[in-house]
Parts: sequence; C-alpha cells; structure tokens
Amino acid sequence: MTTDYAIITTGGHQHRVRQGDTISIQGQKGQVGGDISFDDVVLSYIQGNLTIGSPFVLGVKITGKVLSHGRLKKVISLRYKNKTRHRVKTGHRQPVTSVEITNIIKSSSKASKSNKLGGKNNGS
Repeated sequence: MTTDYAIITTGGHQHRVRQGDTISIQGQKGQVGGDISFDDVVLSYIQGNLTIGSPFVLGVKITGKVLSHGRLKKVISLRYKNKTRHRVKTGHRQPVTSVEITNIIKSSSKASKSNKLGGKNNGS
C-alpha cells in the first residue's frame, strides 16, 4: 500500500482513493472483472507532489477493476394528504458498483487536453 492518493469525481460524488482500495460508486457499465478508468481527478498526491486541478488535474488517470454490481437497500418514500384518502408509497433501490483501484498513473508528458467544462483555449 502506497501513500499516493487521489480524489476522483464519479456519479456526482467525490472519492479519496489509493492503490488497493475498494470503493462503492453509483452504478457503472462494465463487466465484472473488466477494467474501468477515471479521468476526472480533482486532486492528486503522487511521490510527494500535491497537484490541485482547476477543475481537473491533467495527465493523471486512475484505473480499477470492477468487482461486482448490486443494489442498495430500498428507500421508501410515502406521500400522504390528510382528509382526502390520498396515499402514495414508492420505493427506490440505487444501483452500485464495487471497484478495486489497481493503479494511479501520472503521465510524464503534459498532453494538451481540452477543458471539460467547455472552456476555450487561448492560442494567442
């Protein structure tokens, strides 16, 4: 287990990951045993160098292996209006994917990558 870590964004949530960690994220496509990669790295701490992205760190990629797919416990929502006999009971089970982080890769060359928020590169 290394001390290198990164903070990634997936499914609207941020997760702090290290090599060898197992995380549960919102349902992702992919077969069990297959590889998955995360490019949205918000912060990375690799070999003593802390890099904070704006909004994402360029040149850092997190790879993992899909361990399983499943669903969380059911969350029940009940709407009730008094004096009208109106009751609506619904349930929801959130799909989750269990992922084992296999590697944190930092590329040595800084390839130009377009801004994910749709910003324009100023060439002049």
